[in-house]
Amino acid sequence: MDHIRNFCIIAHIDHGKSTLADRLLEYTRTVEGKDLQAQVLDDMELERERGITIKSHAIQMNYNYGDRAYVLNLIDTPGHVDFSYEVSRSIAACEGALLVVDAAQGIQAQTISNLYMAVEHDLEIIPVINKIDLPGALPDEVEDQIVELLGCRREDILRASGKTGEGVYEILGAIIEKIAPPKGAPDAPLQCLIFDSVFNSYRGIIAYFKVVNGTIRKGDRVKFIASEREYDADEVGVLKLTMSPRDEVCTGDVGYIISGIKTSREVRVGDTITHVDRPATGAIEGFEEVKPMVFAGVYPIDPEDFENLRASLEKLQLNDASLSFQPESSVALGFGFRCGFLGLLHMEIVQERLDREFNMDVITTVPNVSYHVYDKKGKRLEVHNPGGLPDPTMIDHIEEPFIRASVITKTAFIGPVMTLCLGKRGTLVKQEYISGDRVEVFYDLPLGEIVIDFYDKLKSISKGYASFDYHLHGFRESRLVKLDILLNGEPVDALSTLTHVDNSVSFGRRMCEKLKELIPRQQFDIAIQAAIGSKIIARETVKAVRKDVTAKCYGGDVSRKRKLLEKQKEGKKRMKQIGTVEVPQKAFLAVLKLD
Repeated sequence: MDHIRNFCIIAHIDHGKSTLADRLLEYTRTVEGKDLQAQVLDDMELERERGITIKSHAIQMNYNYGDRAYVLNLIDTPGHVDFSYEVSRSIAACEGALLVVDAAQGIQAQTISNLYMAVEHDLEIIPVINKIDLPGALPDEVEDQIVELLGCRREDILRASGKTGEGVYEILGAIIEKIAPPKGAPDAPLQCLIFDSVFNSYRGIIAYFKVVNGTIRKGDRVKFIASEREYDADEVGVLKLTMSPRDEVCTGDVGYIISGIKTSREVRVGDTITHVDRPATGAIEGFEEVKPMVFAGVYPIDPEDFENLRASLEKLQLNDASLSFQPESSVALGFGFRCGFLGLLHMEIVQERLDREFNMDVITTVPNVSYHVYDKKGKRLEVHNPGGLPDPTMIDHIEEPFIRASVITKTAFIGPVMTLCLGKRGTLVKQEYISGDRVEVFYDLPLGEIVIDFYDKLKSISKGYASFDYHLHGFRESRLVKLDILLNGEPVDALSTLTHVDNSVSFGRRMCEKLKELIPRQQFDIAIQAAIGSKIIARETVKAVRKDVTAKCYGGDVSRKRKLLEKQKEGKKRMKQIGTVEVPQKAFLAVLKLD
């Protein structure tokens, strides 16, 4: 095991993790020739288009250092706050981490968040200043920030450029010298920690694991502890650029297992694999379940696709363990699923992946968070959907989730940032100056206020400089009301939201105005109303498309025209009784962009 090193790369979004990973793969000759392209590990089309990492990717490199051959297992991780669960899983499978900081932007919120996560798992941290070839790079200032944050020595900080390859050999040397080899007992009963899994339509479910104790061989009879299922290890191996089969995977190494598993419920991230004939006493500790932050309904456009959508979500959940879902039904949209996401970007990516990978056209409802509703008897009910609220007369009070947000920004933007947080019902906790012109502000904010457009607004008012990170900080009592949208007197449950009393009237008014633009005109008037309980607080009308029934009347008495108009009026009245109003998908998304 002395020759194995397991490490991950952690950083804020856009600090050059994937580019640095490319150079490591190139300099260790893991990827050569035509395979060498930018962002080798970002193999999803969506990742390349957006220039972000969505999945963490594991790959094994061989490297000769001194006169010894070493095996380096690298896990490249995402940088966006919505994918922090991917990062926590990667950290659980490593002994060390490269902390990459952009030389032009310095330390940002997600850098600190990921660093704390790595420190909690006792990982060896190697600080790297990346992008030193940029004209706007300030490596000395960034070095000061890192020394202040980590308390390390200046000479421990490496300077590199993922683009030009400068400093990459020094990084490889530091990984071998500083990161400890994995600990574990090769003779002990087998224990492997599953940290990821993918679905292959020919070979079933492939689980990626790290061997903590023991050795797993091809043909072994193995057991998954959490699901209590037993399988034969048809193939085991290590992860090169493609999967590379081996006869055995030993303690400390990272590998994969194929055992013909067909149903996704049988493989859980964080589960432990052991042998059937010589089982381990228990599962590996320290792997926490994910807590969804944002909930939204996902419905198939064609109701007959409900079962296909279930199968697609199950396959997607294998590859993205932070997605959770359960069936629900809506009057307006039929049968679908209530899905839990880690944030708005996560929700957008899941919707996009359903479309691209499974050809599923879906409608997504307005995202909301989970609330604690207390009735008059003091009983608590957890509500993820405004439709699940009990009768208002039964409710004693409602508690909503709050987060502790940390915003790092330049001092020039502190005023607008505070105005934005106060507008979202935030309370200032404290502010700290990190270095000369950078300040970190801590706010307590309601999660429901930030799920929709907070991050976008923060980026625009700070010209892209502010960075944002958050964690849940308990529930607090709030004066919340349920806002319903009615079309011709019929409530559209998919557009219902829970909102604060102070914002309800303006929010209802803006919703009606937006829907008036988006709902296509029918042959009868459509009344769009916003209501709280039985009280209507806003109304807009989509005017009917008029057909000129009097065109054929020329001359004669006015009563001839009147008679035709009365006849048309009767027809429109009947139409309104039986006519239905289709709500386009744009209307559900428009609510997210209300301003």
